[in-house]
Amino acid sequence: MNNEPLYRFVARRVASEWNKNGNCALVVGATYPDELREVRGLVGDMPILIPGIGAQGGDVEKTVSAGKDSRGQGMIVNSSRGIIFASKGADFAEAARRETEKLRDFINQYRTPA
Repeated sequence: MNNEPLYRFVARRVASEWNKNGNCALVVGATYPDELREVRGLVGDMPILIPGIGAQGGDVEKTVSAGKDSRGQGMIVNSSRGIIFASKGADFAEAARRETEKLRDFINQYRTPA
């Protein structure tokens, strides 16, 4: 490992050795946009699951800028609490949908290809 951080070692291995069948992806938190950018650089256009938007404090603009692939895609951005707790009332489903659509639109503002 040569004192390389574990996340870089794993990302490099996933991209170069462990993804022979094209069925691997990575998980990198939105609260670490610098590390997310490094991982994106190591894995190319592989998909990355990105938790941490919303209640955990991840910044959408920084996250999408750091995590998008060469086509402006390649991310599954997760915001559980911001969506499932959008309302405690009878309008839960509508509130969850509104929050989901709002987040989608916000993410799409920053998705132009890298």
